[in-house]
Amino acid sequence: SCHLLSSLQELLSLLHCNLFSTFVVLIFLSLGYFFLISVCLSFSLTVRFFDCGRDGLVRLECSNPNDFRIEADGVIYAVRSFQHSTLSTLNLLITATDTTTQQQWVTQVRLMPSTRTGQQVTISKTHNVSGRFSDPSQLKRMKRDWVIPPINVPENSRGPFPLELVRIRSDHDKNRSLRYSVTGPGADQPPTGIFIIDPISGELSVNNPLDREHIPTFHLRAHAVDLNGNQVENPIDIVINVIDMNDNRPEFTHQIWNGTVPEGSKPGTFVMTVTSVDKDDPRTGNGMLRYKILSQNPESPTSNMFTINNKTGGIITVAAGLDREKVPQYTLIIQATDMEGNPVYGLSNTATAVIRVTDVNDNPPEFAAETFFGEVPENRVNVIVANLTVTDKDQPNTQAWNAVYKITGGDPTGRFSVPTDPTTNEGLVTVVKPIDYEISRTYVLMVEARNEVPLARGIHSPRQSTATVSIRVIDVNESPYFEPNPKLIKLEEGVMSEATLTTFTAQDPDRFMQQSIRYSKLSDPANWLRIDPNTGRITTIAVLDRESPFVRNNLYNATFLASDNGVPPASGTGTLQIYLLDINDNAPKVFPQEAEICEKPEPNAINITALDGDLNPNAGPFAFELAHRPSDVRRNWTITRISGDYAQVSLKIGFLESGIYEIPIIITDSGNLPMSNTSYLRVKVCQCDINGDCTDQQHIIAAGLGTGAIISILLCIIILLILVLLFVVWMKRRDKERQAKQLLIDPEDDVRDNILKYDEEGGGEEDQDYDLSQLQQPDTIEPDAIKPVGIRRLDERPLHPEPQYPMRSAAPHPGDIGDFINEGLKAADNDPTAPPYDSLLVFDYEGSSSTAGSLSSLNSSSSGGDQDYDYLNDWGPRFRKLADMYGGSDD
Repeated sequence: SCHLLSSLQELLSLLHCNLFSTFVVLIFLSLGYFFLISVCLSFSLTVRFFDCGRDGLVRLECSNPNDFRIEADGVIYAVRSFQHSTLSTLNLLITATDTTTQQQWVTQVRLMPSTRTGQQVTISKTHNVSGRFSDPSQLKRMKRDWVIPPINVPENSRGPFPLELVRIRSDHDKNRSLRYSVTGPGADQPPTGIFIIDPISGELSVNNPLDREHIPTFHLRAHAVDLNGNQVENPIDIVINVIDMNDNRPEFTHQIWNGTVPEGSKPGTFVMTVTSVDKDDPRTGNGMLRYKILSQNPESPTSNMFTINNKTGGIITVAAGLDREKVPQYTLIIQATDMEGNPVYGLSNTATAVIRVTDVNDNPPEFAAETFFGEVPENRVNVIVANLTVTDKDQPNTQAWNAVYKITGGDPTGRFSVPTDPTTNEGLVTVVKPIDYEISRTYVLMVEARNEVPLARGIHSPRQSTATVSIRVIDVNESPYFEPNPKLIKLEEGVMSEATLTTFTAQDPDRFMQQSIRYSKLSDPANWLRIDPNTGRITTIAVLDRESPFVRNNLYNATFLASDNGVPPASGTGTLQIYLLDINDNAPKVFPQEAEICEKPEPNAINITALDGDLNPNAGPFAFELAHRPSDVRRNWTITRISGDYAQVSLKIGFLESGIYEIPIIITDSGNLPMSNTSYLRVKVCQCDINGDCTDQQHIIAAGLGTGAIISILLCIIILLILVLLFVVWMKRRDKERQAKQLLIDPEDDVRDNILKYDEEGGGEEDQDYDLSQLQQPDTIEPDAIKPVGIRRLDERPLHPEPQYPMRSAAPHPGDIGDFINEGLKAADNDPTAPPYDSLLVFDYEGSSSTAGSLSSLNSSSSGGDQDYDYLNDWGPRFRKLADMYGGSDD
């Protein structure tokens, strides 16, 4: 500080400028002086101790907590700046307390001010006391460390570069030469080259402008070594803080902000929040933003409908009068400025806030007219009578716009409804129940229109929300109807034809139309009834029978048609139900009608009952009795009544020959006038096994298959045998046709040249090794050496092995080549694998060692014309041309 003052005096003595320049220089120097003092007196030191194995159970305390604080790792920080003169009077006591045993150790720290000369900073050294402490008198001086307070460097500095930041010096440089270096990000680690240090003077400088938004803090380590590279000081931490400058404008996170507010909202209603960010330090004015509204469009009903919280960006309403039907949307220009909104030094940016006024139900629906008219034919349903039109100023297709209609009067029976057309929002007056013209000719309805949601508070429905609907009913020709329908009458069965049953008439609902009704029969399943077309009188045309299949549960249903002469004609149907009471008109019959019994009953009886078409009391109980004729019935059989409905038939004798017996049984019912009937029980008497079952074949057939089934099976078997026989005959005929295949052309008319190939002769007679002796002396060959002769056709596929042709006999007579060839030809003609056309044939190998001459002599002109070739004519049509060639005349 003394050097700074002397330098200041020298500088003032050199100034010969005006007073204002001198004042500016004084202010600049004073600011630099206080900056150096604050840098010098902001420091930290470390107290080291041995924990004696307590591992985190020791608590460190400082004797002056208002000015200094000590961390758990022993680092002491100054919590405020100190004057240079007060440091020498500050002494700290550091207490270490065992949290378990409460044992304490104390050490003393003495603070001494550091000295500066110009830009040179000599780092003062604090005492690090380590060891086990019990009282301050047992202190032991240890090696001193060097400490550099944090260095603050403004970002975006314009230089000149390199710009000196601090000069590092060690006390050891007084005795020997030292070399200084720095390491860490920004020095020897990426980004490298930002900070450099003079290895001799220890001057630390910055090479480039710094950007706080990129790297706000640099942590370097300074090293001091001697010329031999030996470390003379422990590495010191250097913290370089980049001081923020206002070099970034605020940026809104969205350029266009969308918000909504209900119409009619009270002042103070929250609308939305806009936010922006500033890359500058938010702890300084450079990053402290303020918001304001620059403009509002439209300015209706006032220009200040909204306000914004200048710190949070929240937009609220400040005036009443929001009406969507007048102003559906507002556009605000929002500005954000840093430097706490200072318009001179702060940087600004703008964004757009679009506020849409949402609809509330503040407009009730109003009818376009006071009265609506419509008409509808009677008896018609689901018909739209009238369309009710309403207007609503609220937003279309919302609950505040959708109309709901309600009938408030004029429809006590609920014959109308008014649904809403979802597209046009009209009310559709619809008939939901039939309307009778004869009862009411007109209807006057009171209809009220509302919205799906209630009206906003303070708004009431006007008179226009209610309308009158006048509906006129049109008379139409209605169908006649029978009364009652169906009509039930009760009669005893057996009513004879041409009897009058009842009169079934219909009524015409059209009281105001003069019409006549005619009747006709529509449905009469048994064709028992007739109806008079004018009066509706019903008579019978046949006897009524309760046991008819057309009667169900004693009821017979007939349907009749009544038609008027209106325009257009109308008709209605009615049903007449006749309940037929039973009379005893059906005789009982035995059931079952067939049964089996063994020749020797042990015991062996048949249980029977009776079937009667009548009902009780005209049916059972029944009386069962065997007929008197034929006489052997009562001699062989007996009948025993078990109950009123059942009896038992059994053999009266000990043995009865097998056969079919018909037993006449007289059955009498219990009617008021009883009816009797003789029905026959067909009983089959058969031989039985020990289980009482029939064992004869007839029983098996009867029990297994019926006569029709047996006949069907026999027919199927006969048809199958016929088909098999036809197939066998067809196969034999086909084989016979193959074996008997011959030329269908007359040999005299066969003018085709047929070429037969008798194997290859080779290149000439000299190189032929065929054994021609087989043609002349076949008898000399051993029987085992005779090779079966086969024929091969040239048109056969050569890819497969030679087929096995039919064996021919050995050569007939030596020298008879005609028979040899005929045998081969016959074998070829009978070959089943041969194609159905003439083709070349290749005969078997002729053999070797033949003493005969070559067959090529047949083609030689010198072979002797005296030879007779007429025998070739006997070989068939194929050799006839050969005979003509060699045996013919010179012509």
